[in-house]
Amino acid sequence: MREFELVRAASVADAAKSLAANEDAKLIAGGTNLVDLMKEGVETPGTLIDINAISGLRDVTMSDDGGLMIGALASNSAVAWHPDVQEHFPMISQAILAGATTQIRNMASMGGNLLQKNRCFYYPEENARCNKREPGSGCDAIEGINRMCAVLGTSEHCIAANPSDLCLPLRALDAIVHVEGTNGQRAIPIEKLHKLPGDTPYDEVDLRHDEMITAIEVPPSPIARNSHYRKLRDRTSYAFALVSVAAAIGVEDGIISEVRLAVGGVGTVPWRDEEAEAAMVGQPATQEAFSAGAAIIFRETKAYSGNGFKIDLAKRAIVRVLSELSGDAK
Repeated sequence: MREFELVRAASVADAAKSLAANEDAKLIAGGTNLVDLMKEGVETPGTLIDINAISGLRDVTMSDDGGLMIGALASNSAVAWHPDVQEHFPMISQAILAGATTQIRNMASMGGNLLQKNRCFYYPEENARCNKREPGSGCDAIEGINRMCAVLGTSEHCIAANPSDLCLPLRALDAIVHVEGTNGQRAIPIEKLHKLPGDTPYDEVDLRHDEMITAIEVPPSPIARNSHYRKLRDRTSYAFALVSVAAAIGVEDGIISEVRLAVGGVGTVPWRDEEAEAAMVGQPATQEAFSAGAAIIFRETKAYSGNGFKIDLAKRAIVRVLSELSGDAK
């Protein structure tokens, strides 16, 4: 790990000012992702800006209309075990608890979770070709070890999957990410936060260098009470998803009235296909309808030598989760 200067920010404005003044500066809260990458030499910030002392960014509150506001510095554990989150947005709690370990969740911040780096086997390998780490060098994963990589949203420059569990329920529920920088505040719909790799896989999120996440807003969603997060992985703890599903469904008289669905482990961004959701609405809540919706999500995929199994696995997971939520499990 290279030497760095540590700066402590007393406010969001302080943090933004320090970022603007240092092109190689990074924010640090829990540091559960950043410090690992620094140890591996992938991230080499000259300045770390500690934002843990900033007040007012750890609150978790429910609005009168049923919406949820989560401060960016709230720990993953605090949010996962919050009674309002567990009652009204269970898949958010379940997604957080499916990730990492208790110790990491106790440290990791909600804002930082949204900004986890896409990564594959080669990303931290100094001698490997990786367009994210060294633009223009190539992508060894395409012809190499790609079992954990994406099948949706890939490009010839990068096929790394987005690793965040938390982002999936937030994507399904149309969360809004609040950010602040030297030019003021912005509200970013979560579907616009993460960028497809295209030919710039190193440019992953729609944040200016001087901006930081201050809060995550989840709009009211009555069907979120009937939601679930399912994560399929090689081991039951401390492993990224091969496939994951965040789903909520409303059923009236046996007919699907609303569906929210996001799929993880398969996309270069948290993946949601609203066309698939719309196709299920108005249909009987059956496994046949869920299977047809899942097929729409995966109608245009790009599988590689080691990850083609994800397509069928994800379809089956979608059908299983929606069936269980609707009472049609067989």
